[in-house]
Amino acid sequence: MPPFETFQDAESFYATLAHETTHWTRHETRLNREFGRKRWGDEGYAAEELVAELGSAFLSADLGITPEPRGDHASYIGNWLSVLKNDKRAIFTAAAHAEKACGFLHALQPEAIREEAA
Repeated sequence: MPPFETFQDAESFYATLAHETTHWTRHETRLNREFGRKRWGDEGYAAEELVAELGSAFLSADLGITPEPRGDHASYIGNWLSVLKNDKRAIFTAAAHAEKACGFLHALQPEAIREEAA
């Protein structure tokens, strides 16, 4: 993560951290999420980015933060659209993976924090 000071505001920092933390869950020792990603920008890459962006939105909602859309979101949208056009259920698949990632991250929290959030 870039330093906190490089972000426009705290919400942007934490939304980006949530996005990157959602990516962290894809590792084979965590949720072992794989979309056949071969290179940057392919459909597997776009699918993982969609999962991470949805995960960030879910986590942001859980934390009560409302980040402003970032300029770089536009560059992702074209990739997401190709995935969504080729698979009408892709948004549901991505949302299910994002929800699972959020659950995995919530389970890592100490019990006292989980009870307080409930």
